[in-house]
Amino acid sequence: MPVNRLGLVVHQARPTAVAAAHTARAWAAAHGIPCVEIDVWRGDQPRRSAQEESEAAGHPDLVVTFGGDGTFLRGARIAARSGAAALGVNVGRVGFLTEITADEVEYALNAVHGNRTTVEERMMLTLRASRPLELPEGMEALLRYGRGPALPPPRVRPGSPEEVGWGVALDVVAVNDVVFEKLARDRQARLAVYVAGQLLASYAADAIIVATPTGSTAYSFSAGGPVVSPHMDALIFTPVAPHIAFDRSVVAAVDEAVAVRVLPTSGRVAVSIDGQLRGVLEPGDWAAAYRAPDRLRLVRLAPTEFYRRLRERFGLADSPAADPAPPFYRPRSPVPPDLAHLRMPPPTDA
Repeated sequence: MPVNRLGLVVHQARPTAVAAAHTARAWAAAHGIPCVEIDVWRGDQPRRSAQEESEAAGHPDLVVTFGGDGTFLRGARIAARSGAAALGVNVGRVGFLTEITADEVEYALNAVHGNRTTVEERMMLTLRASRPLELPEGMEALLRYGRGPALPPPRVRPGSPEEVGWGVALDVVAVNDVVFEKLARDRQARLAVYVAGQLLASYAADAIIVATPTGSTAYSFSAGGPVVSPHMDALIFTPVAPHIAFDRSVVAAVDEAVAVRVLPTSGRVAVSIDGQLRGVLEPGDWAAAYRAPDRLRLVRLAPTEFYRRLRERFGLADSPAADPAPPFYRPRSPVPPDLAHLRMPPPTDA
């Protein structure tokens, strides 16, 4: 995919990220490609929605992020809004979503511009709610303490007027997860959870997580949820510290929405999208997470080796009771027809 306009999202507190971004700007200048920095935190101005950021940047067709997974999520919400591809440069500690290191920036940009990369699509989530989300008065000051400005509450999706029965369609996407969590430490979130329109259970819990397969290795994993291949489409529901014997995750089909209703005795419930607080639900309110119509487009220099990355990022150690495992062997002979549809590593020598 030839690059026509480049957008950069930079973690300014990390010198390695700033230096790598300088390399990207120099590459763009050498190729006569417009380059603009997006989602810049300004202390005296509120942050803009993904649509506003994309418009202000002139709708870049490639968004490159320089930081960790948090920085990548900042860029991904803007890229997804305009159908741009996203490429993550990892200068963080984990880097599950990022693709390359800081010293590979020029090589990667040349590969993208020369159409020598692949684009991998990932499922995202969106929301409908009983009313538009709002932040309580004074919440902004708390969120900004020691950090940049908070994102605004999501707007109602364009062309989707409020419908009382089906709720309002919120103009927002989640790459990792949507989290419904208690706002006050001394007031639990009491939530009825519905999957595919059927009541699963009522929970008194610290939080309820609805994650994508991409987000299954994030907060959901920390709460005991399953690891789900990012190549599939599904919704992963995971309760956090529930006061109920059934504390398991549920993996729902892609056409099954996960909805929560705040019960009358509950405290306020915060709605966080990809780790950013975007609004608060009151008792009686409801919200539903389901597959977004758009998909995130990730630039990959090579096919994703998800399970190798899983082993490395989490430092998986082999059982001391097990024998040493040999590497996976794939013959160089043609793949049998009944295996041709499977994902496989490249051929190896015996």
